[in-house]
Amino acid sequence: MGQSYGTYFQRNDQNASADQGEHLVIRITELLESSRRHLQGECCIYKVPHHLRKLNEEAYTPQVISIGPFHHGNKKFQILEKYKVRYLDDFMRRAKTNPENLVRIVKGSEAAIRQCYVETIELDRDEFVTMILLDAAFIIEYFLRDMFPVQWTDEDRKVIKPWITARMLLDFLLLENQLPFFILKDLYQLVLVTHRMYRPFIEVVFRYFGFLNTQNKPSDSDQFNRIIHFVDLIRIFYLPPPETLSERQPDNRVEKIYCATQLAEAGLTFKKSGSLCYLDLKYREGGVLEIPRFTIDNTTEIFARNLMALEQCHYPTQAYITDYFLLLDFLIDTGKDVALLAKKNILVNGMGEYNNATFINNLGTNVQYSSMNLEYYRLCRDIVEFHDSNWNRWKAILKRDHFSTPWRAVATIAAILVLAFTLTQAVCSIISVLPSKRRNL
Repeated sequence: MGQSYGTYFQRNDQNASADQGEHLVIRITELLESSRRHLQGECCIYKVPHHLRKLNEEAYTPQVISIGPFHHGNKKFQILEKYKVRYLDDFMRRAKTNPENLVRIVKGSEAAIRQCYVETIELDRDEFVTMILLDAAFIIEYFLRDMFPVQWTDEDRKVIKPWITARMLLDFLLLENQLPFFILKDLYQLVLVTHRMYRPFIEVVFRYFGFLNTQNKPSDSDQFNRIIHFVDLIRIFYLPPPETLSERQPDNRVEKIYCATQLAEAGLTFKKSGSLCYLDLKYREGGVLEIPRFTIDNTTEIFARNLMALEQCHYPTQAYITDYFLLLDFLIDTGKDVALLAKKNILVNGMGEYNNATFINNLGTNVQYSSMNLEYYRLCRDIVEFHDSNWNRWKAILKRDHFSTPWRAVATIAAILVLAFTLTQAVCSIISVLPSKRRNL
């Protein structure tokens, strides 16, 4: 009897060990697959690293709607979660399709969608597919209502209040709150099949985010063939044309340059550029820094932080947006710098001088920065050399102390003329005295 019990427990121990071993194998396999996704570049939707997130949690966290798995299930989004079901039904009617067809499309791309996220998504297959369908259908229907306002219903207006509309746009541009662009495009194709007069999905998206396309880039540009999600789209809106993007070298590191007021005191002139690209800063010979006009308001920090987080995670060697905000951080130290740029009509101040300076200064905190793109590196080098030139500083002091106003200029010129007249008289007197002295000799 004892022997049979011993055999029983021994077998159970062996089974338990086998189960634990199998679980461990699965876990290691998942880790390896996650690592391969990173190495292969398939991952494109990230959780914001803690060292960045802790600086301003709200800038990275959705407030009214959850898109994708990272904030899925949060009770504060219940109102719109229920309304997503309504929009899914509207989408099926619009596309003249059924749940079976939609599930088939999403399941066919499930592996590719999961691979887009930095973390292993714990939702089972049914939960994951349902979430993707609800979120994608909501986005498509909402964007189409934005394009065709006549399609808004009384129920829409009752649920989606103006303040929700305003905040939802920001939530769509958070790095942690994204769907892969390709699944939205694939599902939208069902609409195009039944409504051939509708525009391609990229044009629908352009219509919604168009106010951020300050360079008026065309939707059929090659740049937009490789969009990975909405944050990536906005980054492309802000970037200059691909052929003008400069490379970066390991030694192109800029530790610090002078702030705007220091540069102005050294004689540097700040001028509003006519360029439509925010990143298009130019240094001109003779000491002129041209900066495209930009606005800082309550939404700027959300855009800036999420774009910089995307570059930190996905484009570390092409961090052009990060370079731009780091350069602004160098130029703006205090409210005086904000006031100077506002006076030059370069900065539209929507937050107050102190708040703007603090916001800009905090953007660069904890950002992993190794080098700056070559064009900005040369710009920084040129303005530092301009500031450090004694001749430029003397000219600036002369202009500031003696020619800053018309009256000072008149007084200075008058003083110079009086001095010149006095010197001339003195010289003439000396010359007139010299012949008489010679005769006496």
